[in-house]
Amino acid sequence: MTDSIVMTTDQQYDKIILSCKKIFINKASDYGTAWRVLRTISIVDQIFIKAQRIRTIQEKKDQRIGDDIASEFKGIINYAVIGSIQLELPAGSPEELPVDRVSALYDSHISIAKKLMQDKNHDYGEAWRSMSQESFVDLILMKLQRIRQILINEGKTLISEGIDANYLDILNYAVFALILLSESK
Repeated sequence: MTDSIVMTTDQQYDKIILSCKKIFINKASDYGTAWRVLRTISIVDQIFIKAQRIRTIQEKKDQRIGDDIASEFKGIINYAVIGSIQLELPAGSPEELPVDRVSALYDSHISIAKKLMQDKNHDYGEAWRSMSQESFVDLILMKLQRIRQILINEGKTLISEGIDANYLDILNYAVFALILLSESK
């Protein structure tokens, strides 16, 4: 008989984020913070490319490039963090940031996203656990459309959340998708 360890949502979240952060920091060590040149629309487009690839694989049930769906969701998480960091840093901030500062910024934005996840899980009772992978991708694509519209509106919204809140939701949807992927294995 084997004992299976049941992880809490918080533990699953932390495990996924740890693997994403490792990729993020290794890339920062390899490339520096080249992503600092990206404008919001470019970050949105990068997330879109990853989400659209997942959707295409889901629909065709076939893929020709080796990167799996999980790696695309991890990329979405890391680009959402990049987008959040870019929104926080004031204009004129240096393009090249030291890895230790990048690591601290990453942790800070993940902390905000995790708190949001915990609050929503409290209110919604982890309804996301009954959702499909397809829904997570569709919701990410919808959030990207919202960000595009906010950009067209020059950052102004009447009653809606801003770009930052959409990045947090995108990040959390991708984490949920990865949690469900890990449970299905």
